[in-house]
Amino acid sequence: MKIRVYYEDTDIGGIVYHANYLKFCERARSELFFNIGSSPILESGHFVASSLEAKFIKSSTIGEMLEVKTTLLQAKSASFTLEQIIYRGSEKVFSMNIKLVFLDHENRVSRFSSEAKELLERLF
Repeated sequence: MKIRVYYEDTDIGGIVYHANYLKFCERARSELFFNIGSSPILESGHFVASSLEAKFIKSSTIGEMLEVKTTLLQAKSASFTLEQIIYRGSEKVFSMNIKLVFLDHENRVSRFSSEAKELLERLF
């Protein structure tokens, strides 16, 4: 997913504020669902972040075009782990591994429903 850096994404010096890289990755994950005509909120539950490891590699500035690429690293019965890398052209500026768990509508960690399993297969 391509993202342009806007003024609202930056600090007073025009550099992307660190938390916004996480937001860019969140948007890219949501877009995966939207691109196949679905939503991250399912009838059987939803996905939430349980842990992440981030690396801030280079700064990005206002006006730049960035691209978020997402890869599935691992899927288990109630969670999956993604690698998300943000590029400026061919240059890596940020990377993150994030583990997401599936919650039922009572907000309990739950094994993937058949709906969630099918969806993950379509996404990746």
